[in-house]
Amino acid sequence: MGRTWPKILLICAVALGACAVAALIILAVTGDDGGDGSEETRPATRQPTTAPPDRLGPAPASVPSVREWDPVRGPGWQPTDDSRVVAPENSPLADEARLLARELDLAYASGTAGPSDVLLALDPDGGIPREGYELRSRDGLVRITGSTDAGVFYGTRTLLQTVRDEGRMADGTIRDEPARAQRGFMLDIARKHYSAEWIKDRVREMGDLKLNQLQLHLSDDQAFRIESDRHPEIVSDPHLTKAQVREIIDLAASRHITVIPEIDSPGHLGAVLEAEPGFQLRDAAGEPVPGAIDISDRAAGRYVDDLLDEYADLFPGPWFHLGGDEYAALFEADPEAAFPGLASAARSRFGPGADVEDLATAWLNARAKTVRAHDKTAQVWNDGMHEGGAVQPSRPREVTYWTGKEIGARPPADYLREDWEVVNMNDEYLYYVLGEPNEFTYPTGERIYEEWTPAVVRGTDPLPDALSGPDRILGGRFAVWGDIADAQTTAQVADGIRLPLAATAQKLWNPTRPDLTWQQFTSLVDRVDARP
Repeated sequence: MGRTWPKILLICAVALGACAVAALIILAVTGDDGGDGSEETRPATRQPTTAPPDRLGPAPASVPSVREWDPVRGPGWQPTDDSRVVAPENSPLADEARLLARELDLAYASGTAGPSDVLLALDPDGGIPREGYELRSRDGLVRITGSTDAGVFYGTRTLLQTVRDEGRMADGTIRDEPARAQRGFMLDIARKHYSAEWIKDRVREMGDLKLNQLQLHLSDDQAFRIESDRHPEIVSDPHLTKAQVREIIDLAASRHITVIPEIDSPGHLGAVLEAEPGFQLRDAAGEPVPGAIDISDRAAGRYVDDLLDEYADLFPGPWFHLGGDEYAALFEADPEAAFPGLASAARSRFGPGADVEDLATAWLNARAKTVRAHDKTAQVWNDGMHEGGAVQPSRPREVTYWTGKEIGARPPADYLREDWEVVNMNDEYLYYVLGEPNEFTYPTGERIYEEWTPAVVRGTDPLPDALSGPDRILGGRFAVWGDIADAQTTAQVADGIRLPLAATAQKLWNPTRPDLTWQQFTSLVDRVDARP
């Protein structure tokens, strides 16, 4: 018996070795790499060099943070010399794949994907929200799936930032989507000129932050800063050419950002009125009113409509901002006495009880009709929406609520109870006004991060849940205004808005109280930011 036992052990060892060899042969023949077996995966070409760790990998590192992360044990994914970014053959995701490949310094490929690759995929019937995505990292493959290319793009931003910070993507699944549909940045290019390259840099920054709207305030009292073929007499220098604007629009589209033009009227038209003084509003004494157009003059309306028509063709997005704020005639205690011509026109057109507010409402209604003819939705500032009266604001339109301090500005709840859709541009938190005039102070990212949500539309108090859902308050924008243009250089503006813009993006994507402290958040922004 003592001599037979070693022989038995030897026989068993040989048998076990043969089984192991057979298993390896089967794996090599079938190409089973642990994937889902779809035609979008290719056979393994090498065995993993790292065994699955005994613990879970780090959570994704991105700004804004992901909504849901389900980690699993595994080696994770990291880019190698063999890694590629893959989109299926003839996929609409080719642009997203090429961009990510350039950013990660990888190859782009169409067709199938396998270990060490990043696969981008569309699944319109998979129940993923329109701007949402699922990112799955398993078995050395990262797969980013969305119902639209915008959602897939946002998934690539999460992967890119995580790799920038951690050098790899831990194994697990991300399910992510924004809380609000409109997430943006507004730039006053009228009172301060910004180069096309400066604006493009902000577009790239916005794309990484998953922001999707850039509003350009094109004209004001100080300047009109975009090329015009129809009315070159109003254009200021320096200004953006239409070719430069098209480049900005194209770059923005590649980041799924819509560029929204704004031509503000009937106030803030000083640059136009300098070239067309016949359209300027005059008071009872015949004195011209700075920046205000005569809203009783139908020819003045046609002139502004001509500008709207021109730029509606240049900007392909579904919105056009019409302004409507701070019309000087309505600052008077008795507008009808101060401007009898406007009062007379209102009564003539809309009945004996009509007043100057009705005429102002009719002015914006006419401009909204002009942009609707181009299949665009009008957006207006909240103090251009007047209560009651003989003339009601036309629909559809969206209200960008910025202040409760101006004459005629009503509480945001009033607009919401009247079933207007609102975009939050609360000047208490989201207004970066150069030179800090009129009691403005430069907003801090920390205050936005700690206190503001889309429900905080006016002042510091949130609206009730019944009025502040994503179907009522569509989102928000952080705004830069050039009131004292020389107070900062464009480089100082870029530095000054960096953290506030990141904090705004975080709270529009997920308005709940963040998990990271402000110090941890700013450290993360520094680590994932591509700027030197």
